[in-house]
Amino acid sequence: MAEMLLELFSEEIPAGMQSRAAEDLASALTKAFDGLAPRDIQTFFGARRIAASITLDHEIPARTVSERGPRESAPEKALAGFTRKHGVTPADLTLEDGFWVLNQNLDPVSAETRIADVVPEILWKFPWPKSMRWGAGSNFTWVRPLRRITCILDGRVVPFSLARDGDDAHGLRSSNLSEGHRFVAPGAFEVTSTSQWKDELETRSVIVDVDTRRDMIRTGIARLAAQQNISVVEDAGLVDEVAGLVEYPVPLLGHIGAAFMDLPAEVMQVSMRINQRYFALRTPEGKAAPFFAFVANLPFKDGGALTTAGNERVLSARFADARHFWDLDRKTPLADRVPALDAVTFHAKLGTQGARAQRISTLARHVAEAMGLTSQQADQAYRAGLLAKADLTTGMVGEFPELQGVMGGYYAAHDGEDSATAQAVAEHYMPRGLGDDTATAPVSVAVALADRLDLLAGFFAISETPTGSGDPYGLRRAALGVIRSIRDNALRLNLTDLFSKAAGERTGGELPRLPDFIAERLRVQLRSEGKRHDVLAATLAGGLDGDLVRLLARTDALSDMIQTENGRNLLAAAKRAANILRIEDKKDGPHTGQPDSTLYAQDEERALAKALDEAIVQTQQTLKEERFTDAMQAMAALRPVLDQFFEAVIVNAPEPEIRANRLRLLTKFRQTTALIADFGQIEG
Repeated sequence: MAEMLLELFSEEIPAGMQSRAAEDLASALTKAFDGLAPRDIQTFFGARRIAASITLDHEIPARTVSERGPRESAPEKALAGFTRKHGVTPADLTLEDGFWVLNQNLDPVSAETRIADVVPEILWKFPWPKSMRWGAGSNFTWVRPLRRITCILDGRVVPFSLARDGDDAHGLRSSNLSEGHRFVAPGAFEVTSTSQWKDELETRSVIVDVDTRRDMIRTGIARLAAQQNISVVEDAGLVDEVAGLVEYPVPLLGHIGAAFMDLPAEVMQVSMRINQRYFALRTPEGKAAPFFAFVANLPFKDGGALTTAGNERVLSARFADARHFWDLDRKTPLADRVPALDAVTFHAKLGTQGARAQRISTLARHVAEAMGLTSQQADQAYRAGLLAKADLTTGMVGEFPELQGVMGGYYAAHDGEDSATAQAVAEHYMPRGLGDDTATAPVSVAVALADRLDLLAGFFAISETPTGSGDPYGLRRAALGVIRSIRDNALRLNLTDLFSKAAGERTGGELPRLPDFIAERLRVQLRSEGKRHDVLAATLAGGLDGDLVRLLARTDALSDMIQTENGRNLLAAAKRAANILRIEDKKDGPHTGQPDSTLYAQDEERALAKALDEAIVQTQQTLKEERFTDAMQAMAALRPVLDQFFEAVIVNAPEPEIRANRLRLLTKFRQTTALIADFGQIEG
């Protein structure tokens, strides 16, 4: 058992590429060292290095490898190609079961030899999303210029170089040398093991473990904020990014000038995050605090006072730019910006943002009315829909696209629009992401739904729908936004009707697939929540119920029912009946039509027929009244008579008329359960 450490030391690696690169390195090494039983792999990544530590056997033992070649009857060219590929002659092959087979006895291969053979090839083919060449005389590429390759096995250097086929690959060779912090501890040091490498780097102001860096950032900023009785705005993505930018995190706190504290909190946060990678802070009341946090890359003798002052000056300049946009944008009322949307193309086949604003406003009124809102709220939804995209013409949104909607809400409030309209403009993009809240104010919900319904109907009408992992217009996210807005607010809406209104006069394309698309997104969401998505699929067998709340209530009731003993046995009986019908229907066609009571030969048939008649009436009534639990209980009550039927009755009776009648009875049972769901789609 031997420990290998491979460190790839380079110029600064983009933070967003580091984690994936470490995963790719681990995957490539694990695959390449298959014969050495790779285990206990650890990866490390940071601003200037990607590394992996892995435990290996000392050697690949001697072994016999067999590879089957062409058939005995194959053309001579096929056999010649096979022997040429392996550097052997036909005399080296044996004939087994009509195929030529090459059996090779391979000598043991040491771990050191295997490492030297495969690591250069891994580095030459490394899958960086973007890479570069540098210097002259080499076609080797890396994300940034590669400076050192540290490769040791149990403390000894595994010698190899990147040179090949006349390419010097910048003269890079493996060694046991690494480097510490660029400014605090420049220069090389010797590496003897993974633990020594980590400890030595820490003494040289480099923390190689990303989780430790993240923790230093989070706890350090939180500690500084607590000293001022304020808190940090949670931003896991920014923590990850900063952890990839610094090798030794040193959190610091700076002041924000009073002249900028009247800027919207979102403007301040986005400006700090996008431009400077600063962290926003909040007062106990939830307002923007007059401080910002940032993370330096090395400790300072003066406690960071000079660096903090410099960052304060930089932030003041950034906020001055934001102040300019804020003041300038408010000089033009948001409503006066709507005509300018006619010059902004939304999509070549879907027209301008101005046309879209008109569609959203009209649709928002329809949604508001469907939600049962007052006429005043419907008017507010119409107005908010018209104004929703107007902030796209403002300087602030031009500078910070992340503030779409948010700025429109501020500008609408400044212009004197009523509060519900301004709030709806601000919130119509909610939810923006998977973990975000949905809008809850009624007018806001109506506009948010209208925005997404128009988006979905438009792109489905022109057949620009998601394919595979590609979704350039965010239609999956839009569908999920529709679903979450309806579920979170328990809205009783007829989606089918709203799809029709969103489509307007547009027809064709992929519009008929839109209900199925929503249904699939709903299944995906339930799966992510750990719920029975197969039960939803069974409930959806008859098509998407326009009322999602009703549909999910039915699904929950069915899920509860099949957890009971009667429910499980009913499900088994339904599948048994379906299997019988599938086999027998293939023989002589579907057995449809009402069973003939005069052909019942056993009491169990009569009992089942009577129970089905009662269950159909009760199930239809309870479904109509939305008493879904009662509907499931009515269905589950069939279990005893079904058990008795299958135990006592031979469905495939020798008498043709009786057999056909019993199959019609099973068909009626299947039709009865179909009132609830397609039981065949339920797993288990």
